[in-house]
Amino acid sequence: MRNLWDANEAKVFEGDLGLRVYTSNLLGRSDELVLHGGGNTSVKSVVDGEDILYVKGSGWDLVSIKAEGFAPVKLDVLKEMATFAVLSDSDMVRLQKEAMIDKSAPNPSVEAILHAIIPYKFVDHTHADAVVTISNSINGEDLIKAIYPNFLIIPYVMPGFILAKTIYEMTQNFDWEKCDGIILLNHGIFTFDDDGKKSYDKMIKEVSKAEEFLAQKAPLVIEKYYPRGMVDIESLVSILSKEKGYEVALNVNQSPLALHYASMRSLREKACRGVLTPEHIIRTKRTPLILENSDIQKAVDEYKTSYIEYFNSFAKDEIMLSPTPNYVVVKDFGVISIGKNQKEADIINDIITHTMSAVLRADMLGGYESISMKDSFDMEYWELEQVKLRK
Repeated sequence: MRNLWDANEAKVFEGDLGLRVYTSNLLGRSDELVLHGGGNTSVKSVVDGEDILYVKGSGWDLVSIKAEGFAPVKLDVLKEMATFAVLSDSDMVRLQKEAMIDKSAPNPSVEAILHAIIPYKFVDHTHADAVVTISNSINGEDLIKAIYPNFLIIPYVMPGFILAKTIYEMTQNFDWEKCDGIILLNHGIFTFDDDGKKSYDKMIKEVSKAEEFLAQKAPLVIEKYYPRGMVDIESLVSILSKEKGYEVALNVNQSPLALHYASMRSLREKACRGVLTPEHIIRTKRTPLILENSDIQKAVDEYKTSYIEYFNSFAKDEIMLSPTPNYVVVKDFGVISIGKNQKEADIINDIITHTMSAVLRADMLGGYESISMKDSFDMEYWELEQVKLRK
């Protein structure tokens, strides 16, 4: 992974927050690290004699974030929240908002408490493709531990307070000086340092280890396929527009990667094993629609039935989202992403492109395995993620 630090560029950014903006933008320039709002960053500083955590505001992209995109929150309040036995999402949001020294700033990231308890000035968190690809393999935990012997490895838990509380409890009497970073299985990676450049450098260095491992053990080899399948695009648009209640926009992907993916044997099984990283589910849903014949309406009806069963299996008092698919894998044809406008369809295509690569490579490591259906449901229906989508 290429280190994008430029000393001349960096000179333009002044102070703690300025440096935080610059290195956040550098992380955001690499799609292999974060996509469309993914990841979060923070810096601890002092304002009027008080310790403050500047943490990425919800709804901002790292690639374009500016100083006003960071939420300034009283550090002591966040640290105290980590000691609570329980904390509801609504109370977490309320308490974080009350602890902000600028009420006009965006809501703090759902990971603000976790950033607060990591005892370093700069904290970087990404959903690095290479790291998550390895951890999403059948033997992912063992592989990650071998590659990252000095990292704190956390089995998947729900982001937000539950994750922060888990790490808080695991790090009592913990020697942080011997810890090179944190890896959240099926989720992402944290690096940190008291120097902003060093924290960024560590992220690039550590993700590069995963990339080098994949290059040796699971090199992505794309077979050359030609589109052999067919789909009536006009009918697909008509049916999905009617089902969703608005005129849909499509991104039709027939790249070599998409054609290879759509030509896999046991397509229905292999293409329906879950998301690359949990927050993707609010864009893509857990699985695509698989089209292996020309009866689009029948396939959509079957997808809806399956989705309703999934919802009913885990729902408590949630209101069901649209049970219609957000992307389609057409056998021997390619991948079609669906949005309410072209921008949304293109965003979904970006996410699925990274997911396809990860699935193919994880299969070479023994098999791809995402978070469970229950964890998927909890993430898909998590109000704090739905708020991001509405923004």
